Amino acid sequence: MPNLENAKVFKTDYAGRELIVEIGKYAEQANGACLVRCGDTAVNVTVCMAEKPREGMDFFPLSVDYEEKMFAVGKIPGGFKKREGRASDKAILVSRLIDRPIRPLFPKGIFNDVVVVATALSVDPDIAPEPLAMIGSSVALSISDIPWAGPTGSVIVGMIDGEYVINPTVEQKAKSDIHLSLAGTKDAILMIEAGANEVSDSQMVGAIMYGHEEIKKVCAFVEEIAKVAGKPKKEMELYHIPEELDEAVKAYGYDKLYAALDTFDRQERQTRQEAAEAEIIEHFSEIYPDQIREVKDSIYYIVKNIVRAKIFDNGIRPDGRTLKEVRPIWCEHGVLPRVHGSAVFTRGQTQALTTCTLGMLGEAQRMEGLDEEEEKRYMHQYNFPGYCTGEAKALRSPGRREIGHGALAERALVPVIPEPDKFPYAIRVVSDIMSSNGSSSMASVCGSTMALMDAGVPIKAPVAGCAMGLIKDPETGKYVIMTDIQGLEDFLGDMDFKVAGTEKGITAIQMDIKIKGISEEIMLDAIAQAQEGRRHILGKMLECIPAVNEELSLYAPKIVTFKINPEKIGDVVGKQGKVINKIIEQTGTKIDIEEDGTVCVACYGDIANAERAKAIVESIAHDPEVGDMFVGVVVRILSKVGAFVEFAPGKDGMVHISRLSEKRVNQVEDVLNIGDKVKVEIIKIGEKGIDLKLLEKMD
Repeated sequence: MPNLENAKVFKTDYAGRELIVEIGKYAEQANGACLVRCGDTAVNVTVCMAEKPREGMDFFPLSVDYEEKMFAVGKIPGGFKKREGRASDKAILVSRLIDRPIRPLFPKGIFNDVVVVATALSVDPDIAPEPLAMIGSSVALSISDIPWAGPTGSVIVGMIDGEYVINPTVEQKAKSDIHLSLAGTKDAILMIEAGANEVSDSQMVGAIMYGHEEIKKVCAFVEEIAKVAGKPKKEMELYHIPEELDEAVKAYGYDKLYAALDTFDRQERQTRQEAAEAEIIEHFSEIYPDQIREVKDSIYYIVKNIVRAKIFDNGIRPDGRTLKEVRPIWCEHGVLPRVHGSAVFTRGQTQALTTCTLGMLGEAQRMEGLDEEEEKRYMHQYNFPGYCTGEAKALRSPGRREIGHGALAERALVPVIPEPDKFPYAIRVVSDIMSSNGSSSMASVCGSTMALMDAGVPIKAPVAGCAMGLIKDPETGKYVIMTDIQGLEDFLGDMDFKVAGTEKGITAIQMDIKIKGISEEIMLDAIAQAQEGRRHILGKMLECIPAVNEELSLYAPKIVTFKINPEKIGDVVGKQGKVINKIIEQTGTKIDIEEDGTVCVACYGDIANAERAKAIVESIAHDPEVGDMFVGVVVRILSKVGAFVEFAPGKDGMVHISRLSEKRVNQVEDVLNIGDKVKVEIIKIGEKGIDLKLLEKMD
């Protein structure tokens, strides 16, 4: 049982709301734990570390999980089991948001398992749990005995009518031109994840710096909590390379590795590097037989220093490009004839095949989570099979990286997708990476723009993306920024800064770093340089497909959208769906009806079938008036009285025998028979029914 006498509560102002952190009351056996509250939103965060590393562990195994408990919003989970199952895409994306700012602040050489779990226990839609989970991870790590160079702070920044807003409400988000998730220390920014409606560079940087001011306050608050409630940090024996061994490997292997890396051809460089590394390892296997791992790590740092020095000192990149040069680009579109839209975007050795599929609005993705959003009309998915890097790996379900990259590309393109009233389709875009050597998510953005244009989706503007890299000297603070980084530069560099946007402005940003933050100056330079690269890439894309295709694919559904009186939906559907199913069968269409009376009719091939279905639905939903004319079918005959004509499903009227012709008619069968198609006009609507006049007998 926890000692409640040790329980502590800390409070501060958080962008105009009270932020409350409770410590010592829950999850007492974790290394660090806290409950973070703001309004009715509450998130519990714990952190635990294994006592010692697992056998043979040679990397830092940090795991971060964000749990969405459906009870937090008063919902019972769907499905047979009625319990939370696999994490949703949203939960995975939040886990990544928590992970990215805390990871660079752990000491090098820590190989113990560290697990952070953030659980949303209560959620007010107007107070997002994500930044509270991120703050909670900072608090839990800061008060724990785990070595960590925090604290960090986190906020969401919006921009409404040019004014920045911290942690916007649901209503404010709907009006905001920026949705920026931001994390950092009091000194620098660590993580950026943003979507925007074509905002300028200065507006985006302004939002980042505005958010950083609030982050500084959060960091000061967490520091005070750690002073009062923090545990002493553990003295840990961190893995390191023995100095004597490291110097010996450098002396023997530096020149060999430098010579091996002195080529711009990637395949040749890899072959030569592998040979040089094998020679160095063989040489030291007798001298340090029990420390081969340390020898390999020393080789890694030699390679890293050589590549970085060439870039930093001489501006020479591994493939010979200048710092601002984009790799060669080639594109094509319309490559898959039966697909609604397709394109291939290739930049250097990175290649994305993107397809676009159009469907009815009813095929939008249904969401089950803690947000009020219930469905997603534009869906973007990203796949990264093993063959794209030449690896013999079996296919598997999407991992966190794939989900994150797909979400980034989706966020980049959402601002240019036309509204449903202008383009009444659900849209699924899939990017399959065929080859990868860095910046595949940005290739996905470019390929997706072209696939949408090929499909005839009237996007507001084409979007291109470019990934920027950074190498910074920790001693002098000097740095260089690289445009369109490839795999080796990402692996050995300090930053991966992805920027996507149109000619007009930014639509998405994602930043991950390996150092302890970047300054405003670096951000400004990186975003400005990214704009140059983005516009160059956009030009290459438009050379391939200058404009949106004017016509949809022959194999795409043709959709007609219109509105009816919502009170008439029941009449259109009919008892047990009999009326609408009959219309679907007669016209060969698909029909979706929304609660507000919006009707979508889709057909493949001749759009006349959709127009026919529309006419039938409108005739049912329309209240008949004198003077209305319809085409109907004779359904019953009273020989000496008249003919009953069904002029709309479930609606009929009688043409009296005297109104069948201007001449005398002895019996109805002399003019009409059951099944005849006729054009009629309503001449009277009375209590006993509707009187019709025959205008024309149709062929």
